[in-house]
Amino acid sequence: MYQVKDFIETATGLLFAVVVAGTESQTVRCFLRYALSDGQWQKLNTEQANHYLSQHFPDYLFYSAALDAQLHGVPESDIMRHYAPRTELQILLGTTTKDPVIGHLQQLCAWLAEYQLDLSQIGITGSCLVGLQNHQSDLDLVCYDRTLFHKLRQVLEQLIISGKCSALEAGDWLEAYQRRACADLTLDQYIWHEQRKYNKALIAGRKFDISLINPEPPVSRQYQKHGFIQLNAKVIAADQSFDYPATFVIDHPEITQVVSFTATYNGQAIAGEIIAVSGQLESNDLGEQRIVVGSDREANGEYIRVINVY
Repeated sequence: MYQVKDFIETATGLLFAVVVAGTESQTVRCFLRYALSDGQWQKLNTEQANHYLSQHFPDYLFYSAALDAQLHGVPESDIMRHYAPRTELQILLGTTTKDPVIGHLQQLCAWLAEYQLDLSQIGITGSCLVGLQNHQSDLDLVCYDRTLFHKLRQVLEQLIISGKCSALEAGDWLEAYQRRACADLTLDQYIWHEQRKYNKALIAGRKFDISLINPEPPVSRQYQKHGFIQLNAKVIAADQSFDYPATFVIDHPEITQVVSFTATYNGQAIAGEIIAVSGQLESNDLGEQRIVVGSDREANGEYIRVINVY
């Protein structure tokens, strides 16, 4: 079973991050993150990844009929290796290493274990998952249980209070803001939304964050896009706001949900708040309508922003 934030590697020297659980037409829906060039792995942004595939591997430019979206797709038969975050974390925790990145990961997990958190339901993704971390790398933890994830957020708050970890400082927030390229939020708006999530912090100056992966993703339905829409609405349920995709149920006569596929807007609002939303209006085969924020990784022109706090 391929899950979101797993990685897959092809024999042709490509590393993709899985972006949708399962398969479609025996193809893993994913996005290119690294390409092997002259014996060195090169990290690619969205534009670079699309260009690279169009030039060298156009067959991996995949249209998902289920999502009505252009993604990358690798046939299962082309996959040489499947990197699973939970499995790799357990390997790294049992490894003797002088790598400071892995050392910080091991220390962080040791502190989490002191709070009786089940590390078997936690994994590592990003560069550490595929062994491509460097001295500047962040730690990207993933959690596969919603209840455990929210306990993890509470523990993170306690680790900051105790001084074992520290909250991001102004420079860290600016770097995160620029990396996310979320120009539709001001820096102050971005920081305000992020600080109350307790899903990222620093360990010995190294940034880490935690995200939730639903091990039982919702039933997949086919959606069709109907163009951009902007509206304000009240959030009436946000219990799946940290899932992937993040889901916010809204009070609206026709549109039932706002769904986000970009981590910037995970946990962005809580029930009772009024949000301003810009995204793609979609409908499924049952006639249900939703707004999707994050039709690409940068989500330019798309946003979820709290405009009224109760």
